Order: sequence, then C-alpha cells, then structure tokens
Amino acid sequence: MKTFKEKVYAVVLKIPRGEVVTYQEVAKRAGNPKAFRAVGNILSKNYDPKIPCHRVIRSNGGMGGYNRGLEKKIQILQKEGILK
Repeated sequence: MKTFKEKVYAVVLKIPRGEVVTYQEVAKRAGNPKAFRAVGNILSKNYDPKIPCHRVIRSNGGMGGYNRGLEKKIQILQKEGILK
C-alpha cells in the first residue's frame, strides 16, 4: 500500500505542463482532502526534478512555497506559460 507521500508525488507527477493544481486538490486526489498542509510539507522536501511541485499553488491563487525559492517558482511557471 502506498504512503500518503507516495500518493502525493503520484498526483503531482500527473499535472501536465501549462496547468496548476491547488494543494487542496492534490490532497483530495491523494485520498485525504483535509491534508492540504501535509501536501505543502511533503512538497517542501521534494528535490526530485521529475516531480513538478512548482505546479501546485494555493486555493486563493497565491504561489505558496517552493524549496528552490519563490522567484524560481514564478520563473518556471512563466516559462510554462502559466504566468505572464
């Protein structure tokens, strides 16, 4: 059986380039809709470049965190055409 962390990574891996998903939606898809804070905590420790955690944002449209720096997250999202 997969851990919640493994489920979160599996959900985030499926977010296509050019799209974003909220922490809450990731938690919901991973099987625990109320665990959006845990999703943020899990993704803050992700250093695998194959897992596009930069595509996860806050429900209010805010960027949320990014372990490589918020400026880097914004740059990547701009490059992917999500932000102008």
